[in-house]
Amino acid sequence: MIDIHSHLLYSVDDGSQTIEESLNIIRELNNIGITDIILTPHYIKESKYNNSKKENMKILNTLKKSLLENKIKTNLYLGNEIYINNEIEELLKKNIISSLNDTNYLLIELPLTGEYEGYLEIFENLINEGYHIILAHPERYYSFQNDFNKIYELEQIGVYFQSNIESIVGSYGRNAIKMVKRLLKEKKISFLATDIHHQKKDYNKWQKARKKILKYVTKEEYNILTYKNPRKLIK
Repeated sequence: MIDIHSHLLYSVDDGSQTIEESLNIIRELNNIGITDIILTPHYIKESKYNNSKKENMKILNTLKKSLLENKIKTNLYLGNEIYINNEIEELLKKNIISSLNDTNYLLIELPLTGEYEGYLEIFENLINEGYHIILAHPERYYSFQNDFNKIYELEQIGVYFQSNIESIVGSYGRNAIKMVKRLLKEKKISFLATDIHHQKKDYNKWQKARKKILKYVTKEEYNILTYKNPRKLIK
């Protein structure tokens, strides 16, 4: 598996806080078959989660060095989970925020409980400028849970959807379960990812999630969502 959404760049957001925690998680993920990870710390404009690309790259290089020292064979790449704002293109041009592995793919997050007015226009403008938008975990947004037509609207303009593997086993509530099942049934998801923040007691939960997901997609489709599409993105 190739993971395109994680919070393992330590000490920069609400994810991993130490290099030891990041190393332990990456080791565990490697043990269950995750060979490549894009580190996507939150970038939320006018908040404490606003590390620059340059600052994040320094931490990434330190983490990569530690992986080599600890003989952990996982490939790491840099990105951001960008909280929606109307200055995304300018922030990219100034090298303040990161696309996914310096591609033209952007991982963007919307408000979980509210709604950001004008997000559709922002996405359209970015797409017109040549960017590919990946919407992080649409199954978690209350406004999308209440109105599935928002998915169709975004799909029509070319937005891709990334769902969290754990959504189907209840990690984000019942409404997220219903939503992710529908997304899977209607073949709306392009990427499945972990969105992992902290070390877990039980990594077998993802095996349970996989079994549930395979009720709605074939094994080949699962491979596309967890490996083939992410691999194309990275390359």
